[in-house]
Amino acid sequence: MALSNGPMQSRLKGSFIYLANAVNDLRGNWRTLALVLGPAVVLAALCLLPEAINLQHQLAQHFQPGVRSVAMTPAQTPYAPAAADAVPLFGPWAMRLFKAAFVVLTLVGNLLVLCAIRRIQETKSAPGGLEEALAVYREAAAIAPAYAWVAILQLAVPSLAFALLPVDIVVGQWWLAALIYVAMVTLMVFGALLYLWLYFAPYALIFDGQHSFHALLFSRDLLRKRFYRATTRIVVFLAVWSGYNSWAAIFFVAVSLIVGPVAMLTGLSWGALILIDLALVAANFATNAFFTAAGVRMYQDLKALATAGVETPGVANPPAPAADASV
Repeated sequence: MALSNGPMQSRLKGSFIYLANAVNDLRGNWRTLALVLGPAVVLAALCLLPEAINLQHQLAQHFQPGVRSVAMTPAQTPYAPAAADAVPLFGPWAMRLFKAAFVVLTLVGNLLVLCAIRRIQETKSAPGGLEEALAVYREAAAIAPAYAWVAILQLAVPSLAFALLPVDIVVGQWWLAALIYVAMVTLMVFGALLYLWLYFAPYALIFDGQHSFHALLFSRDLLRKRFYRATTRIVVFLAVWSGYNSWAAIFFVAVSLIVGPVAMLTGLSWGALILIDLALVAANFATNAFFTAAGVRMYQDLKALATAGVETPGVANPPAPAADASV
């Protein structure tokens, strides 16, 4: 089933209408998307696997002394000292590198989804699923450097604000502390607004060939005079996406805490870890594809609005000036 790419109404639809349309758009194309995203999902799961191993290692260190054996000791024997906290198998720097690789693979997954949707809209699909996946990879590889540069330009300031969020700065003067606090809050607000303004820059690159700063300016122009109406829908997308992924992560962590000790006792710990980790990452990439498809719908409606020159839904265009009848 191909995505519809015909004439569009010059208005923005509701957030959940876009989400419902995304389901219809991707229905029938899940096999292609699964083949396209499969390698990225496996690599991303390997990037998150060390964190799952650290968690299970801490559980093993916590439960193992109590389940390893039962022994009788004389009352005069001094108590064994309390066990120290388990040292993680992967240190903090290794975890930061793995998380950075996971973010890069997530961006690669978004690029692959955008290229796949563009091919579906243009009815370029190859006859076989594997051939279509390879065609998507070829197109994504050709545009990957430009996509990486646009992603850096789009996410530089929001990423800086996010990185400074957990930083604690201690100063002696209260006015300097207040100034630093105001500066950090301003940076976070500015980063969030800038991210919303430039939200459609990758779409402009993939669907309209806008490169570098032209993609950023194209996104800004699409949202001009429609910023509030468009960003409220984007915020709903992000809220539903983050909420769904948060519940999915909580569910898989809970399953890991329950299944992990049982798998350790039965000798199936590695298999359980890999399956749980792979399922979590697959769910994350599937939701990304779903919300990316909704974003494509909204991007194309914004383009239709910009082309038609409609500023507010339901308001007719101003009448053209009357022609001069004088001779």
